[in-house]
Amino acid sequence: MLLKYFYDNNIAHASYLVGCQATGEALVVDPGRDITPYVTAAADNDMQIIAVTETHIHADFVSGARELAEQIGAKLYLSDEGDQDWKYEYLADYNHERVYDGSIFKIGNIKIEVIHTPGHTPEHIAFLVTDTVGADQPIGIFTGDFVFVGDIGRPDLLEEAAKMAGTAEPGARRMWQSLQRFRHLPDYVQVWPAHGAGSACGKALGAIPSSTVGYEKLFNWAFQYEDETAFVKALLSGQPEAPKYFAMMKKLNKEGPAVLDGLPRPARLDEIRLQAALAEGLKVVDVRLPEAFAKTHIPGTINIPLDRSFTNWAGWLLDYDQPFYLIVDQTSVNVIVQDLISIGLDNIGGVFDPAVVDTWRETQSYAVARPADIAERIINGEVVVLDVRGSSEWQEGHLPNAQHIMLGYLPDRFQDVPMDKPVVVQCLSGARSAIGASVLQANGVTDVINLAGGYQAWAAANLPIERK
Repeated sequence: MLLKYFYDNNIAHASYLVGCQATGEALVVDPGRDITPYVTAAADNDMQIIAVTETHIHADFVSGARELAEQIGAKLYLSDEGDQDWKYEYLADYNHERVYDGSIFKIGNIKIEVIHTPGHTPEHIAFLVTDTVGADQPIGIFTGDFVFVGDIGRPDLLEEAAKMAGTAEPGARRMWQSLQRFRHLPDYVQVWPAHGAGSACGKALGAIPSSTVGYEKLFNWAFQYEDETAFVKALLSGQPEAPKYFAMMKKLNKEGPAVLDGLPRPARLDEIRLQAALAEGLKVVDVRLPEAFAKTHIPGTINIPLDRSFTNWAGWLLDYDQPFYLIVDQTSVNVIVQDLISIGLDNIGGVFDPAVVDTWRETQSYAVARPADIAERIINGEVVVLDVRGSSEWQEGHLPNAQHIMLGYLPDRFQDVPMDKPVVVQCLSGARSAIGASVLQANGVTDVINLAGGYQAWAAANLPIERK
């Protein structure tokens, strides 16, 4: 048996290729939208991808299942558990088999057994894997967003992202029942999850790529509870904000995402088109480093730096129903396009070279201040302090007189930001607040200051902190 692991750091997503070396046949599990890595790995190992499956209708990235079915004719094995709201709608166009709890299919000599594991989502399934050549017991389980290393999948995404009221607690109770089934698996079975540290699909995911059933039963917090009610309360508390784009991912993956057949190649446009895009009120994203953007940028543009957090904040801040544009150097275009299409942001109107900032007639800037330089004004209430961190961070402690609006919600809450004083934007380190500063300026807040070093630098300087 061959097992290949693939990991996208930007969305903390793990996917797998499992193959039978005797027959040269392979299965892809929980694929990302760019199928090139799987096709290349299969060819390098003299294998043919004959099938693709996924543990559930994903909410945090666009699945590559349809792409594999379309491009190479892979058979789809997809869940038919859950109610009518959680049924795949594009399967009729492809060779497919709907699977349920107890379903079994084979890839060469490798047996795949389906286990229904609701909780994260109603249709969620896991796959027990047995290499039948010389073994009659499973070697591992693909757990998807059910059991992670050190954590389990959150049950509140339907309520938080898809706005399906009243689903969080029932989901948590279904998760409890699913975990009881997991407890009965042999301790030696390896655990292969769909996410690692940094994913918003849980609250405490570990960075180690795999584990075992026995290890998780010993050390995963979720298995330390004997009382269902206490477990439900613990599971629902402290979950991070669910990104806005998660609802769109559910929709796309359910209905069937557009087939790409390769990376889109956005046109490189001139200054006249940039002027027109801004005049039309379309989003223009400058991906330069915050330090460069703070010194000089084009009015109306927002700054989402091209780093590991780019995909997440692009999903929060960009629109799916209209085109957007990018200020990015030519060497980074393919990288940024790949990041955007991974979450379904395909509507890239075009790109502009960063040199356009240098030739723009009238540019903007915003101030950056260290805590020591502005502490007195903050404490005396001479400025508005806007904390754009997550709710759990805010509750642990915040600056005096601060107002809290998590960065992803800022475009919807401009009316809540006082305009009669300079606005000091603050996060943990100064990175998210730099994005927030750009969003405020693009929407008409002219006197903006980014707090360098953020809450960490403020606390390190032994300045006052409030807790509620």
